Order: sequence, then C-alpha cells, then structure tokens
Amino acid sequence: MNGTEVKNQLIFEYASGSLGLSKSIFASTYLYLNSKAAKVNETFEHLLGEDLLNNQDIQPKKLTYSDCIKNELPQTKREDTSNTSPLNKFLGPFENLKWKQIYKGFKQFVPDIDDNDELKLIKMEPGASVPIHSHHGKEYILVLEGSFHDEYGEYKTGDIQINDQKIKHTPIASENSGCICLSITEKEVIFFGRYGSFLNLFTFIKSFFK
Repeated sequence: MNGTEVKNQLIFEYASGSLGLSKSIFASTYLYLNSKAAKVNETFEHLLGEDLLNNQDIQPKKLTYSDCIKNELPQTKREDTSNTSPLNKFLGPFENLKWKQIYKGFKQFVPDIDDNDELKLIKMEPGASVPIHSHHGKEYILVLEGSFHDEYGEYKTGDIQINDQKIKHTPIASENSGCICLSITEKEVIFFGRYGSFLNLFTFIKSFFK
C-alpha cells in the first residue's frame, strides 16, 4: 500500500483542508522535510485554487494583505521560526519532551490532541526493533531523524510509510543513528509471533485507560 498513489492522496486531502488536526500536523511536517512532496502539494493547491475561481456559485472576496493581519503588531521581538518544522513549532524541541519508556530501546511521546487519530512520536535507539505487527486501520510513519528498515525497504529522514491491515512488518532502527519517527495509528496494533498473544492482551487492556 506504500505507493505514490496513497501518498498523493494524503497530500491532496491536506491541500483541500479535509484532514483532522493530527493528520494535518503529520502532512505539514512531511511537506517540510520532503521537497518532492512539497512540489506535489503546490500543484494540488494551484489546481484547487483554479477550481475555486472557476466555480460560478462561489464569489471569492478580494482581500489585501492588510485585511489579513492585525492593525497593531506586538512590540516584543519574536524568535525567527521560519526554518523550524511545523511539528517543532507545535511541540518545541524533541529533547525537552517527556518521553515515556515503553520497553528497552523504545520510547514514545503522545501529544495531548483532541482528535480521532492518535498522533505519537517514537524514538528508537540504534538497532532497536518493534515486534512483527499489522493494524486494523492505516498506520502512517514519517521519519524525522535517522532511519529504519523493515521487510519492505529502508526509510530515511523525510521518507513516509503508509500501511494497512494487509501489511505485516518488523521496523528496525539504524544501527548507527537510531531514529525518531512521527506516527499515526487509526486503530489498534495487531502483534504476531512468539509474544503476539501477550502483546495483544496488553494493548487491549491499555485501550481502557486512554
């Protein structure tokens, strides 16, 4: 499922403004890190803008730049965040986050977002892995730092992976750098293998405390 079509669908939904908060943060960070995806987004925004202008039932209001800003600007000097990713603007530096240790070599941080989708940051130490698993719904993974690999290839900074219930994989972080990833899981994880039953029971119990 991790093909160009499904990635472009995510970009198109972002350009059209139809995504929820979690996926909007995910998509905007993807566009920030991946110049090729950003160009696709520009194309979609242009096409959607042309459709809007050509729609006879909608009369866009002509605005000037002064209509879009406040009359008075704050006097305090603001830090230039033009080169900061959308995710870091939202959460701040990764080193300041309160990471939760899930198991050895694997940490996560879950932002407090009121949304149907669960957005989380994942930090994997060099060589750490996640047991083989799949998902009831889609899983979105964006590499923010470092890299990981699984049965389907290697994923580096700015790469995205979108999986569905047909995909089983075992992500393994780079032996040299580990990785930090942004992830969205629409529904619960399904584990397989030796400890699959135990992990699925643990996931089921944890779902009552969200």
